[in-house]
Amino acid sequence: MGKLQVRQVKSGLGAPRNIRATLKALGLRHQRSVIKPDNPAIRGMLFQVKHLVEVTPVSNDEKMRP
Repeated sequence: MGKLQVRQVKSGLGAPRNIRATLKALGLRHQRSVIKPDNPAIRGMLFQVKHLVEVTPVSNDEKMRP
């Protein structure tokens, strides 16, 4: 199973409550990156906030970059 590096690039301010809740559930804060497992649940959450985040695949030997 792969991993995804997710970075929030746009603010969630002014967005509907469910979008803000999704960002919080993903552990995202503006201009910060997190590593998440690549599974259908995470993909569904990312689909909801695709206009606010940037997603890149991470190989097993690659470390998270700030």
